[in-house]
Amino acid sequence: MRQPSTTARRVAAASVGLVLAAGAAACGPKDNDAKGSGGDSTPHKGGTLTVLNSEAQTDFDPARLYTSGGGNVPSLVFRTLTTRNRENGAAGAKVVPDLATDTGRPNKDATVWTYTLKKGLKYEDGTPITSADIKYGIERSFAPELSGGAPYLRDWLVGAAGYQGPYKNKKDAKGLSAIETPDSRTIVFHLNKPEGEFPYLATQTQFTPVPKAKDTGTKYEEHPISSGPYKVVKNENDGEHLVLERNTYWSTAVDDERKAYPDKVDVRSGLDSSVINQRLSASQGADASAVTTDTNLGPAELAKVSGDKSLAARVGTGHFGYTNYIAFNPTVKPFNNVKVRQAISYAIDRSSVINAAGGSALAEAATTYLPNQKSFGYTPYDLFPAGKTGNATKAKELLAQAGYKSGLTITLSHSNAKDFETSPEIATAIQDALKKAGITVKLQGLEDNDYRDKIHNVKTEPGFFLAHWGADWPSGGPFLAPIFDGRQIVKDGSNFNNGLLNDKSVNDEIDAINKLTDLDAAAKRWGALDKKIGEQALTVPLFHPVYKRLVGSDIKNVVISDWTGVLDISQVAVK
Repeated sequence: MRQPSTTARRVAAASVGLVLAAGAAACGPKDNDAKGSGGDSTPHKGGTLTVLNSEAQTDFDPARLYTSGGGNVPSLVFRTLTTRNRENGAAGAKVVPDLATDTGRPNKDATVWTYTLKKGLKYEDGTPITSADIKYGIERSFAPELSGGAPYLRDWLVGAAGYQGPYKNKKDAKGLSAIETPDSRTIVFHLNKPEGEFPYLATQTQFTPVPKAKDTGTKYEEHPISSGPYKVVKNENDGEHLVLERNTYWSTAVDDERKAYPDKVDVRSGLDSSVINQRLSASQGADASAVTTDTNLGPAELAKVSGDKSLAARVGTGHFGYTNYIAFNPTVKPFNNVKVRQAISYAIDRSSVINAAGGSALAEAATTYLPNQKSFGYTPYDLFPAGKTGNATKAKELLAQAGYKSGLTITLSHSNAKDFETSPEIATAIQDALKKAGITVKLQGLEDNDYRDKIHNVKTEPGFFLAHWGADWPSGGPFLAPIFDGRQIVKDGSNFNNGLLNDKSVNDEIDAINKLTDLDAAAKRWGALDKKIGEQALTVPLFHPVYKRLVGSDIKNVVISDWTGVLDISQVAVK
């Protein structure tokens, strides 16, 4: 997936962007009550919302974005067939209609999905939005020059694997035959195999309507045609400074998800994270009506904020569907021995790991690979109970059974990036814990880019390393399949199946669950599969991150869902 700092992106870990990082199990409303300090807490229309971010909103073209649930700032401009439910907590993990009248109508085996558009949909110029525009928007996302979006459509749509988009063959007016538009309000998708979670995929920005006549190719990001409540009036330095103003043709009559309270949204990026939090804390001038969509409070900042009641009241808490873990490559000795992997699982001191990640306010212990949220199918289990501080005795026992009675020496690969996830602090905590069990750990720190290249290449993947994964949408499917489906092992490219697992029973169960259109029933099956895979000890789940973010003193109506784990910018009011 993606990195937690953006929207949801499939990078074994991070940016919705997706990551988000471009890409949460948010706490319930009682924990998300940062409403601002004004006397009237009722949200009103008007004013300017300022967004202070560290990373620029680059590639502001719906074809190029990789988001979770449509993203945060992008969802103010780009509407899709479906979207995330804009509510606090678990209710926010549900998929709901957006441009469509429902979340989709599947045929009997979920290989054909049909959608009908709502009546009265219009672009920022007043022209009607049609099903042909959505078809064209999807087709242009296949163009090599507009790459970067989620890869699912190329895999799922019939005959789409080799498609190169509408620019390569301009004479081909039919485009992708897998997408039919029998009339201006109906669109039909034909899939290669059953996909019960297609409604989740339809939240991705690639499902944004794009009028063919207004398409300017790679320059479209400078002024994309809005289907949402705001239109782009300024885009400087590839998203570093983005200014949005009201789309007068948008209405709550055709969009009951986005509140769109502010008259204007001013997004300023390229700022240091400490500066962002200082400005939000001080809330001077325009900063009183400011939020951030990508910057968390760090341990030191959180300690300061916690000691000030007025600041603490302006902190939103959320959890994104995301797991930090130890990964094993079982083709590398001694990790080919399951008892060695089990021994390490027992020896882990999660308390020290969580302290290294910033403390219990910023990280929660994990013993399951799936995040601890209902929508993912979370099924509690602890197959190798280590307690809070590790079970060195059990670990030594297993090592002896594996032929390492006198202990062993191994190497742990990690990133040198100060991300509190795969960084030296986490690696050192693991090193100290395993020493108690007679395991000497040598640390191999790599620069972040080199690290990602190494661990995602089957030819160079180390035997023992730190990894993480986040959800493209709140379900077990995009969480388990990329990591444990043997058919997704990539031998000549970026591979995320770290354990190189190719278990027919696992692959078959993934296919069986994908056929289900009852998402609650599917969630239970994902949870059971998580436990089954966990028995092979191919990973050691460590912790799930917790997001703590400040808002300005005049910000009202803070909504944090279990889908994103961060403030939903579409719900915010500033006066």
